Amino acid sequence: MVKRAIAPAILGVAVAALAGSILGGAEGAGSAAIGAAIVALNFGAHGASLAWASTISIPVVFAVALGGFFFRLALVVAAMFALDTLAWFSPLAFGLAVVPATLVLLAYEAQLVSRGLGGTLEIPADPAAVRANAALLAREPR
Repeated sequence: MVKRAIAPAILGVAVAALAGSILGGAEGAGSAAIGAAIVALNFGAHGASLAWASTISIPVVFAVALGGFFFRLALVVAAMFALDTLAWFSPLAFGLAVVPATLVLLAYEAQLVSRGLGGTLEIPADPAAVRANAALLAREPR
């Protein structure tokens, strides 16, 4: 999904920059472009972290999916506060780019999933569950 989102993400950053420049000049364009780019990078980090977690176990996938969401959200907010120290940065343009970019990204992700992308996802069985199943099968009379 992340690979398929690269081209639309580049387009989204350009659209955000254009809208930011119309509404806030060069400062708005830069701030909006950074906001949209952070949303795209956030999505890439989400995909990479889930791919890593899927090689471990299902509980790790759940932990990364839920905990990672809050961690990445905190990073977006931290980036906004860090960038706000720059004279040219517009938190309003940044926020007005982050929110719609996130909504568009979620809609895009839902569209890809509804088309079947990810349907062949295979998460390996939890090693503890495999051992427990083997122990149960060993005790059953044949």
